[in-house]
Amino acid sequence: MLRFSANLGFLWKGLPLTEGVRRAKRGGFDAVEFHAPYEVPVDEMKAVLAETRLPVAGINVRPGNAAAGEAGMAAIPGSESEARAAIDEGLAYADAIGATYLQVTGGKVEDSQRSAARATYLKALDHAARGAEPLGLTIVIEPCNRYDVPGNFLNNTDQAKAMIDELGRKNVKILLDCYHLQISEGDLTRRLERLMPQIGHIQIAAVPNRAEPDEGEVDYVYLLRKIEELGYRGFVAGEYRARGEVEAGLGWLKSFRAALS
Repeated sequence: MLRFSANLGFLWKGLPLTEGVRRAKRGGFDAVEFHAPYEVPVDEMKAVLAETRLPVAGINVRPGNAAAGEAGMAAIPGSESEARAAIDEGLAYADAIGATYLQVTGGKVEDSQRSAARATYLKALDHAARGAEPLGLTIVIEPCNRYDVPGNFLNNTDQAKAMIDELGRKNVKILLDCYHLQISEGDLTRRLERLMPQIGHIQIAAVPNRAEPDEGEVDYVYLLRKIEELGYRGFVAGEYRARGEVEAGLGWLKSFRAALS
């Protein structure tokens, strides 16, 4: 049976992360995941995780200056030192709270920088993979569609797969966000079949409006059955913008579980 994670970078946004963890537990999720939880002291986070008995699917490295529109640093030439410091911080925090993955975001680059950015990103991922290996952590990279994240270095699964193949590190995998994938590439079933050995985490949301995954153009019940058939045993994360109050829209979680049982 697939297990579902609440992405607290989207759900219960505006509440303290610790309260988001409690809401996720009450809402019936099996795990939580965070974008940038670093403002919450590790001991405080560990306490609420112990209270709720929820595991952590994963966290992201700091994105840089999010207020200025930055979406990562690891592929940005000239930001190598800052990116490595963010990776090391992320590894330490992820290990302390028992997360299973750390997402290393590349960031936005100009077309003229793409070759240099690729080399920069590969070096950063190698650094992350080396640090993650003794901790038992998986490093994940996420292709994002060009509409939501214009200029993002990593924007398709072929690109992500090629980088992982070149890197040759078994603990570096793809974070497959089905919302981004459907918008950028489509053909979800065949891409899942081809990429499954290199998928480290999966996220879902409605397409095209990124709301609860029980509407829109993707039949997630069908897709989740396929994901399970293909042997995926990680968490499936709800990373979506709720139509209203988060709790009012959680019927999808119960109905998906019933359909998959």
